Amino acid sequence: MDNSKSQNQAQNLDININLDTTPVLFTDKILMTTNEDGLILNVIQHILTTNKVRVVTRIGMSRNHAKKLLKELGRILAMTEGQIQTGEKKKN
Repeated sequence: MDNSKSQNQAQNLDININLDTTPVLFTDKILMTTNEDGLILNVIQHILTTNKVRVVTRIGMSRNHAKKLLKELGRILAMTEGQIQTGEKKKN
């Protein structure tokens, strides 16, 4: 996928998030299952002072979508790495 096309499409989205019903779910571990059809991410949290974990959400996607997610996540992390170290935002 053309990265500039992807960015333009994201900028044109009208995103509506209800903060009362759409919490941010913290994770300290992700378990992944994959096969020839796709990928499932089991997002989990450790339960304090136990050896138990709780699945807080599950995300499924095609292998093609997973590859795009990996590429974009790597790009975003690399782009913001300098910001974390210096405290200054990079200009795009």
